[in-house]
Amino acid sequence: MQVRELLPDVAAGMDQGTPDVQTHLASCSSCAAKLQGFRQTMALLDQWGAPDPGPYFDTRLGARIREEKARPAAGWLHWLRQPAFGLSAAALMIVGALVIGNRDMLFPGPAQELAIVIPVPGLPAAPGTAVGDLQALEKNDDLYADFDVLDELQVQNDVTANP
Repeated sequence: MQVRELLPDVAAGMDQGTPDVQTHLASCSSCAAKLQGFRQTMALLDQWGAPDPGPYFDTRLGARIREEKARPAAGWLHWLRQPAFGLSAAALMIVGALVIGNRDMLFPGPAQELAIVIPVPGLPAAPGTAVGDLQALEKNDDLYADFDVLDELQVQNDVTANP
């Protein structure tokens, strides 16, 4: 430990120092001047007295504390100012960012499945749409394969299918 670290205690009278410290203070003018400065500061602090708060300080302080306790909450958002809420919200945001940033690593299967559109068999598509027309062609494949049957149909007598 250096002598300069012991100077405040020596100046306050809490420690007289070892004989080595006393020898150093006697031979070093810089440390002796520093010790003298500490002693003068301690003497000034001993002369200083705390100001008198007044005869009604305790009464006014007690009334102020009661007023603060009796005051209603600031509103329904007063709980937002609580430090626990702020820390919880920050932790939730960090965890959410980590999960979103690493979702491919954390959930490899569902992310790839979301990109694939799975057709639902058994549900007919709306007629007139591409899927609906393809389903109608597949369903009536035998009928459309044999167009001769369509030519033999006599829907209207005055119209011929193939002029």
